[in-house]
Amino acid sequence: MLSIDELDKVRSAMLAKMQKLDGRIVEYRELTKPIPPSDAIGRVSRMDAINNKSVNEAALRQAEKLRAGLDRAMTRLDEKHFGLCTRCGQQIPIGRILLMPGAMRCVRCAG
Repeated sequence: MLSIDELDKVRSAMLAKMQKLDGRIVEYRELTKPIPPSDAIGRVSRMDAINNKSVNEAALRQAEKLRAGLDRAMTRLDEKHFGLCTRCGQQIPIGRILLMPGAMRCVRCAG
């Protein structure tokens, strides 16, 4: 079980990551807006823009997935089994939780 100090560190790390992700999500949403055909760009430039849009859409989906994982982890933070591997039941090292607050499994079980 995590100490109160460790839980506070995890909560702070999660809030910081959520804030960064929120900023990136806003950025990616702006970058993935449709490209109006009325924009006067050349054919090759339009193809580059379409390709970049696809890359940014994938990044947006990933950022949204990470954010949802952080939301779920935040709701579990005050539960007594937070920080325990859902597979083996062992304590997940605090370093892993700080690095990946949404992690629900220890390194051994996640692999």
